Amino acid sequence: MAMMRLRREDPRIVGSFRLHRRLGAGGMGVVYLGSDRRGQRVALKVIRPDLAEDQEFRSRFAREVSAARRIRGGCTARLVAADLEAERPWFATQYVPGPSLHDRVAEEGGLRAADVASIGAALSEGLVAVHEAGVVHRDLKPSNILLSPKGPRIIDFGIAWATGASTLTHVGTAVGSPGFLAPEQVRGAAVTPATDVFSLGATLAYAAMGDSPFGHGSSEVMLYRVVHEEPQLNGVPDALAPLVRACLAKDPEDRPSTLQLSMRLKEIAAREAQGLPVSRPPSQRERAEERHTNRLTERYTERDTRGRDGERPTERERGRGPAAAVRPSAGPRTGGARVPASRPGTRPGARSTSTGRRPANPRLLRQRLFVFVVVTLIVALGIAAAQALQG
Repeated sequence: MAMMRLRREDPRIVGSFRLHRRLGAGGMGVVYLGSDRRGQRVALKVIRPDLAEDQEFRSRFAREVSAARRIRGGCTARLVAADLEAERPWFATQYVPGPSLHDRVAEEGGLRAADVASIGAALSEGLVAVHEAGVVHRDLKPSNILLSPKGPRIIDFGIAWATGASTLTHVGTAVGSPGFLAPEQVRGAAVTPATDVFSLGATLAYAAMGDSPFGHGSSEVMLYRVVHEEPQLNGVPDALAPLVRACLAKDPEDRPSTLQLSMRLKEIAAREAQGLPVSRPPSQRERAEERHTNRLTERYTERDTRGRDGERPTERERGRGPAAAVRPSAGPRTGGARVPASRPGTRPGARSTSTGRRPANPRLLRQRLFVFVVVTLIVALGIAAAQALQG
């Protein structure tokens, strides 16, 4: 995680923690790297001075602390301390070393399918614990996921919604990050655990492609695409694309649960790590190409079964379809293919006229006979001339 030096206006001590560096700043406040007297490092968030007097923001901050206290599990940063009554309310969580998912992708590009599935499995398992605590994150995105040596961690529950809490946003106002918000958030509808599933799907697509599945643009454009347009998942590996697309369903009821998501992603991660192929239904393009190939096969089969003078084969020859026209007759197998059985008294390969085929061309027979007679006469004359010369 990138660190910045403290500014002149930044505090040096908050509560029992000494501040060392800036970790970042957001809409609610600034996050610092601090440590206690034992040397334990923390990420300490302090509300902005101009918002400290705003009761609405104080309530939102208190809700973030409440959410952090209720969540159990290893996929979130553990709450260490907090003071909601201070002049500038603050709270401290366990410091998570490592870059954010956003920074990792920005530096290295899209991740491998196995890595994306592994990260997604851990995050979805963590969301199970978050939702069991009655909390919906509402702003899950690559910059709020830290890749620590012990696995990914979800941070920043600043706009999390807890069961029983009243909304702090006006109707029609979307809170969160465009491109990772769920359609129901954009519409101002109630959020549910399925809301986080949508955000996780967009996050996994970003991790795989290195870009948002809804492209780029102004907030208004991005929000419109989330509600009305389908995501672009061309760069998502085939093993992940169907599951990511299910997470990005417009209707929350059509999205998988976090438990289902965790189990499926673990399976995909294991298969991808072993290099095993993942079975998938044929794409629409592949099905169209197959139908086109079948039509060409039928066309060329029908053409090849016609007589040389353009006559169509009889019903007996064609059978019931193109496959019957090229089906070999019964007989002994040679190298895996059937060879027509020879009839007694006929040489192998001789053409039979009792199968409905046309007899040989009479004109061609007359031509061959004429050539044979001429050649015979020439040979006979040559022999006679040779005998006369010898006598």
